Amino acid sequence: MLDEELIYRVGLTFLNGVGDITAKKLIAYCGGAEAVFKEKKALLEKVPGIGKITAQQLNQIEALKRAEEEIEYIRSNNIQPLFFLDEEYPQRLKNIDDAPVMLYFKGNCSLNRQKHVSIVGTRNATEYGKDLCEKLIQDLIPFNPSIYSGLAFGIDICAHKNALKNNLPTIGIVAHGLDRIYPAQHKSFAEDMQEYGGLLTDFPSKTNPDRENFPKRNRIIAGISDATIVVEAGEKGGALITAEIANSYNRDVFTFPGKVNDTYSKGCNWLIKTHRASLIESGAELAFLLGWELENENKKTEKAQTSLFVELNEDEKLIADVLQLQNEQHIDQICVKTGLTQGKASMLLLNMEFNGIIKALPGKIYQLVV
Repeated sequence: MLDEELIYRVGLTFLNGVGDITAKKLIAYCGGAEAVFKEKKALLEKVPGIGKITAQQLNQIEALKRAEEEIEYIRSNNIQPLFFLDEEYPQRLKNIDDAPVMLYFKGNCSLNRQKHVSIVGTRNATEYGKDLCEKLIQDLIPFNPSIYSGLAFGIDICAHKNALKNNLPTIGIVAHGLDRIYPAQHKSFAEDMQEYGGLLTDFPSKTNPDRENFPKRNRIIAGISDATIVVEAGEKGGALITAEIANSYNRDVFTFPGKVNDTYSKGCNWLIKTHRASLIESGAELAFLLGWELENENKKTEKAQTSLFVELNEDEKLIADVLQLQNEQHIDQICVKTGLTQGKASMLLLNMEFNGIIKALPGKIYQLVV
């Protein structure tokens, strides 16, 4: 990518009054990041969500200057910028309206591996919570998922440590720029994670870990994974916020139950009681509920699934053809490409899933099995 193109992409994130949703509207309206900066303000006023006041306040020169500084920093520190239209950008985030326009990644693994889970919980983890987290990750080893968390004290760092211990890629999603580590006590773990995993953020350098950044960071933790697992949580806190966001994204949420009078099980029990999370007791149970299969199990069923594939009706063949061209598609994309209504597509997809032709992934995304 040319530096000039990257300057405009990064520059979008420094425009006053322009968040991720508005930035995407500007790009769609103008035809690209560069075009946003070259479009006349009178025309920008007509973009939904902009208006005259915002258009007049866009600090384009200052934004590009700040973008040049940021690019110099990421180039000298081996940080990978990920624009939301890039192939390397986390695909699971692309269906989320408020997903970051720009991400910064420092590490050594793909953010689009087959299996992803986010593990979150209280900063005041008990021995019970730590033990649950350790056993959860041990159970997941055969499935080789990426483990995401927030690098915070408590359950977060417990998840990262155990992933490192068991050679699973682990990514810390942080609420600040990559020119610092917070908390500082986790610097050595953060460095180890970059060997096979890494650090990810949508905040540029010189951004402090301010309180308001953490809920914003949590949307990435919730959206980047197949499921969010709350290991241990009190009545309030970031873990419950992350679970709520995951629910809003139609992602699966799971949690472990605890005693009714335990301070750091109250949040988990509340999630179960209010049907905001499904109860699990082990990582093996989690893998089963997510439909994860081991490679040898896939081979055993491949022949039977292939024979079913030829028995599809015309509408089901339309869906299969769409998924053959691009696997893992959202139901909305399937409806657009096949011309089917969402109600009819839902019935067909359910029937195909029962017959082992497709697999339903979190977030109403479907994958062809055969």
